Amino acid sequence: LKIIKRKFLMTETAPIKGWSEKVLPEWTDYNRHMNVGYYTLIFDHGVDVFFDKIGLGRNYRETTSGSTFAVEHHITYNKEVVEGDSVECVSRLVGFDEKRLHHYHEMYHQKQGFLAATCEFLSLHVSLTTRRVSPMPIEKLNYLSKVLASHKKLPPVKYIGRVIKTPSISE
Repeated sequence: LKIIKRKFLMTETAPIKGWSEKVLPEWTDYNRHMNVGYYTLIFDHGVDVFFDKIGLGRNYRETTSGSTFAVEHHITYNKEVVEGDSVECVSRLVGFDEKRLHHYHEMYHQKQGFLAATCEFLSLHVSLTTRRVSPMPIEKLNYLSKVLASHKKLPPVKYIGRVIKTPSISE
């Protein structure tokens, strides 16, 4: 088990960088590339760093009764990565309201620089006392406004808001 030391430094830097990881042999499948489940794992690690950097991560959870829960995510697989490849996640805040956060992450091959995958999340702010969705504190909402203003200056991405749909034979 890999021990991860995290800094609890908030930042509105656009985009937020902070997670890299090497594809382990046990993460590959019979096609000899990384299995889909491990893309989710790496993105989840990137989300942890993202939340730490925007002030809603581990420190927030340990010092308040609040946290975030993922309720939906969509992954695109753009180019395969294989055993031994190192990848890094780059993150941005897309939108939020008092109870929800929409965030987006890109996974890049560290050496070759190509976009390997993307992941879009919807997360909810939750009271750990009641285990119910609850509003974020006003100071967090104010900080998220700064983060979002910074991230809105980034070029738009084509992988946000995608829907899976296949036309039926009758269409």
